[in-house]
Amino acid sequence: MKTKNILSVTKPESPHMVGDGFRVFNLIPGDYSMKEMDPFIMLDYNSKYNFAPSLIPRGVGAHPHKGFETVTIAYKGRVEHHDSSGNGGVIAEGDVQWMSAASGILHKEFHEKEWSKKGGEFQMVQLWVNLPANDKKTAPKYQSLRHQDFFKVSLPNDAGVVEVIAGEFEGHKGIASTFTPIHLYNLKLKKGGKLALNFPSEYSTALLMIEGSAKINYDQVVPEDNFVRFKKDGESVFVEALSDALILVMSGKPIGEPIASYGPFVMNTQQEIREAIDDFNMGRFGYLE
Repeated sequence: MKTKNILSVTKPESPHMVGDGFRVFNLIPGDYSMKEMDPFIMLDYNSKYNFAPSLIPRGVGAHPHKGFETVTIAYKGRVEHHDSSGNGGVIAEGDVQWMSAASGILHKEFHEKEWSKKGGEFQMVQLWVNLPANDKKTAPKYQSLRHQDFFKVSLPNDAGVVEVIAGEFEGHKGIASTFTPIHLYNLKLKKGGKLALNFPSEYSTALLMIEGSAKINYDQVVPEDNFVRFKKDGESVFVEALSDALILVMSGKPIGEPIASYGPFVMNTQQEIREAIDDFNMGRFGYLE
């Protein structure tokens, strides 16, 4: 198979706060348009950060979303979620929350109450996944994906483990339900562990180095917290861990539709953006304190 050549390696440099509970680096779209990584239209990375204890949980109050899905992956710390569809729960370490905002929803996210009292190291990813035009009209839904339920594929030669969140790896399917073809894994490699990942050439593909460092495609050293994007010119990505490593792997089929965005709304046209704003202002996304 032909190698997917590296398009860019990004070192996070300028964090910003989302509410008072998430200190994030924006990696998608960065300095390029949302269409570049379609269907992945936004990625905020809260690299390891120590939050002091707080009796009042930090986070983000009620806010709207429409037209896409939010995927929150917890690596360290615990987050509590509530939304206007009546869903809620705690995202513990290793868990994933997959929320389809679709036709419109309000939600809020805070450090889990008991975790907040103790404080500590916090590390999260929030990925936005776009929806095709027809699916933007569907009712919101919520998937609470527990780490204990992920299919974990042991690699040959005791090289490590692939935790399949969505899509499939070597015939083993993830538990997440997706609207379009998406592969999402946590790749855990031991030092010296090697793996060739294979995805269709037209898929948007990227790696986020959550822990440790690795050599990508035989000669590109990628340190911890760096983000690697690949060109759509091949099928194979080769990874060799230079230390024990944890890597978030994402690859998805582009939807290929027009993208119009405004803050928490991602639609296909500016007229649909205006309609989304009107729906929110008229209270059509429900109610959430």
